[in-house]
Amino acid sequence: MPKRSEPTYYSLLGLHPSASVIDIRRAYRELSKRYHPDTTELSTTVAIAKFQQINEAYATLSSPERRLSYDLKIGYSRFGVIQAPPDLNHPVSRSHDWSKSAYLDASDRPLSSGEIFVLFILLLTFLGCLLLAIAIGLTRGDAAFQTQLLQPPPLQQQITNFSPPTTPSEIKD
Repeated sequence: MPKRSEPTYYSLLGLHPSASVIDIRRAYRELSKRYHPDTTELSTTVAIAKFQQINEAYATLSSPERRLSYDLKIGYSRFGVIQAPPDLNHPVSRSHDWSKSAYLDASDRPLSSGEIFVLFILLLTFLGCLLLAIAIGLTRGDAAFQTQLLQPPPLQQQITNFSPPTTPSEIKD
């Protein structure tokens, strides 16, 4: 990284250029509490200037597009190797592919403790159901897989079990 007379946004926040979005947010919150004009012991003009620098640094580093252009401006690159275009006779006319960017998306965050707990309970439920199915299969054995066809009783047995209706209501039915 080239040396500059003015501090970089990373040095203002006390971070390395490879810092994650979470580290940038954490450093910004700590420094904004320390240098806020209403809470600091510094003079108002110094506190306002420092607070504005910290806000500008955070605004640039928290946006993936702005951070990428700032990194290129200061000479820092997350990518160690630059690939040559497949055809050297034609210039590359496509814009930057953000899908290959190493920056975190706003929705890309670590799981909270509640989300981890829910996933743990879901895993336990799945394992419990699986073990229950295996236990039922083992205890019932082959009987669980056999099906028995119900056959009607023989005709002679049906005739002997027959009783004629005795009341008028049974005759109607």
